[in-house]
Amino acid sequence: MRTTYRIGGIALAAVLAVSTWLSAPRAGEQQAALEFGARPPQSTVKMQNVDDKSFSIADVAGKKGTLVIFSCNACPWVKAWEDRIASVGNAYQDRGVGVIAINSNDPEQNSEDSFEVMKQRAKEKGFAFPYVVDMTSEVAAAFGATRTPEIFLFDGNNELVYHGAIDDNAKEPEKVADEYLVDALEAMLAGKPIPMRQTKAIGCSIKFREST
Repeated sequence: MRTTYRIGGIALAAVLAVSTWLSAPRAGEQQAALEFGARPPQSTVKMQNVDDKSFSIADVAGKKGTLVIFSCNACPWVKAWEDRIASVGNAYQDRGVGVIAINSNDPEQNSEDSFEVMKQRAKEKGFAFPYVVDMTSEVAAAFGATRTPEIFLFDGNNELVYHGAIDDNAKEPEKVADEYLVDALEAMLAGKPIPMRQTKAIGCSIKFREST
């Protein structure tokens, strides 16, 4: 009986290990979008920043919240919103919100998404927050992110409170009527309900890297 029990335990452990491996997100494998209240997945994965240091989402998490921005260099929608990404990210980082922008695109599909161009863009736009490269696209896949730009805002308890777009007008900032992200940030910092928790992320599709 003892031998049978041990074999059963080993078999069960093997099944659980295989199940965990099969359920873990891998490059190019899209997960369902995070539900509200979820914590950031893959939060301890180190990613190379434009200053050649490495940061994880957990490293930059702020006491008052954490803003995760899936971005890139090549997408016209990102370029249209990029000044606002820099402005909002810099401003709220100073107010205790951790901020990180993540490029999960495969530069082999578009050379403008290379790490060198990331460095140039961060300098040009004056990013005061990390702009890192998701070398396997696994972080984006784990979030269920599909677009650039796409916003995920977590509160001080590390729970998702807003997901979607920056505002309602990428191309004409002077005509913005709803500042979704700023409104969410202000409500979160004030301890109030988020006025609109979910909006549609409009942008280019993330160019996931091939599975290895």
